[in-house]
Amino acid sequence: MAIHDQLHRYLFENYAVRGELVSLHDTYRQVLGRHDYPPSVKNLLGEMLVATSLLTATLKFSGEITVQLQGDGPLRLAVINGDHQQNMRGVARIDGAIAENSTLRQMVGNGYLVITLTPDEGERYQGVVGLEGEHLTDCLENYFLQSEQLLTRLFIRTGEADGKVAAAGMLIQVLPARDASTDDFDHLAQLTATVKAEELFTLPADEVLYRLYHQDEVTIYPPQDVQFLCTCSRQRCADALLTLPGHELDEMLVQDEIIDMHCDFCGSHYVFTATDVAGIKAGRAGPETLLH
Repeated sequence: MAIHDQLHRYLFENYAVRGELVSLHDTYRQVLGRHDYPPSVKNLLGEMLVATSLLTATLKFSGEITVQLQGDGPLRLAVINGDHQQNMRGVARIDGAIAENSTLRQMVGNGYLVITLTPDEGERYQGVVGLEGEHLTDCLENYFLQSEQLLTRLFIRTGEADGKVAAAGMLIQVLPARDASTDDFDHLAQLTATVKAEELFTLPADEVLYRLYHQDEVTIYPPQDVQFLCTCSRQRCADALLTLPGHELDEMLVQDEIIDMHCDFCGSHYVFTATDVAGIKAGRAGPETLLH
């Protein structure tokens, strides 16, 4: 029986290499559910969702990671945000037509990949890499080489399971401060590359790992659940309104009588009346008014 929306960490006992495996179904569908994206964008968001989950699992602190693609192509922005508890959300913004089989470069154009690490305590770190490879995984592997000097390979699959969209993937990485043979790493990478989408979508993690590495000793750790969760709130919207000059808030109210703030991630609407805005200025967010 398949286990969906879970991340598994594993370790090779005889090699200085660690791994991760994640399978996403419901989370992926919820990211796509409130938007009508072209097929190429859906696939890319699935790849980014898997990649962000895998990268979030490498964090050594409590906090968030954001993976963002931005450029001058018809796909202006694609972003996935996740935290150390594997709460994920994402959105894409499109300005122009995108063909069904568009490549990463055709969608994003001249652009770059930005990875932002935001710990709950401490300074934020941001890494930027150009879109030098043909695929998202190429860009991410370049990021690890540039920022952490760690050999890393990602294997991402998107498609369908039981007639619904599905996404899954694996990551292997040399352990920091440990001597790892390049030949050993390449051997494990070649084995991992043979994984099929259907296996990742439908088989339990331990069975996938056995099929790939049955001649190696692998320790698999308890899984971590992955879910779609948006962090928007009325209070956050109120805080954002407070950053605007008072006359701009007044002009918005005169024009529309209300201020309707829309969350692109989950589709929620937070509505503020003139009374609410007066309360915000006085330090009160006002009563909850939330529309989905």
